[in-house]
Amino acid sequence: MKLDGIHHITCITADAPGNVDFYARLLGLRLVKKTVNFDAPDVYHLYYGDERGAPGTILTFFEFPDAAPGRAGAGMIHRLRWRVGSEDALAFWSDRLTNEGIDVAPVDGAIRFDDPEGLALELSATPTDDEPLTAQADDIPSEHAIQGFDGVRAYAPEREREHEILTGVMGFELDAPGEYRLHGRRTATYGYDDPPAAVGLQGAGTVHHIAWCDRDEEHADWRGRLAAAGQRPTPVIDRQYFLSIYFREPRGVLFELATPSPGFAIDEDPEHLGEQLRLPPQHGHLRARLEASLVPLVNPRVKAARS
Repeated sequence: MKLDGIHHITCITADAPGNVDFYARLLGLRLVKKTVNFDAPDVYHLYYGDERGAPGTILTFFEFPDAAPGRAGAGMIHRLRWRVGSEDALAFWSDRLTNEGIDVAPVDGAIRFDDPEGLALELSATPTDDEPLTAQADDIPSEHAIQGFDGVRAYAPEREREHEILTGVMGFELDAPGEYRLHGRRTATYGYDDPPAAVGLQGAGTVHHIAWCDRDEEHADWRGRLAAAGQRPTPVIDRQYFLSIYFREPRGVLFELATPSPGFAIDEDPEHLGEQLRLPPQHGHLRARLEASLVPLVNPRVKAARS
């Protein structure tokens, strides 16, 4: 049984229009799905990724319009890390972000910045044999486009102690104290940092969970493997675009295992992903009300095609 890197990362926003503007327009990711929260259908669930919505690229946001600003603390992911292709790409992004009034901090082989709600992000010129997974944007040269996730960093105490759920059960390698790497069809890094003194608060600008990509034929077996290791995984849950199992790793971060199939083209033309509101079957009867109540979103790709 193998895991194939990151499937998706889910975060929280209080501002869906601003979220689309930042991630789809400024960062050039494709809005691959505009749907609603399975458990709270009165709010959006937005998905961004590469051209086809491939695992390893998917960043999703639950929209809670009244959410207060959050704060990452112990047991929470605090930084998302994407790959770009070169130092020239880092220079391009530094200029592009700075021109939008965003503070950019250069670090060794990378740049760091925050989204408008304070979520910490990083672009890294990381050597890799993985296929670059990019989206098309008219004002972003393809050689500079974001190429998919490299990994995340979380806050946790006792970061030097080996995390045996990661290494013994999930197949990560321990690179250094608190530093893990997953080798599958795509590579992903997962690292721990010492937590701040302040208690973490879930809210706008924080990460809700990370999903690791398993394989369709092995998905159900993972639940038994996790249970045998003393975890308390949920039953398999149908999320329409993938199947999910959730559990909380011992240091507090909410993990999900998600299948690569059936994918985001199951309910719309691949050429028009993210252009229309798509509803889970159980919420289809709410369409008229939701279309009247949800705030309109401007998809920059659709806007460009119509101009």
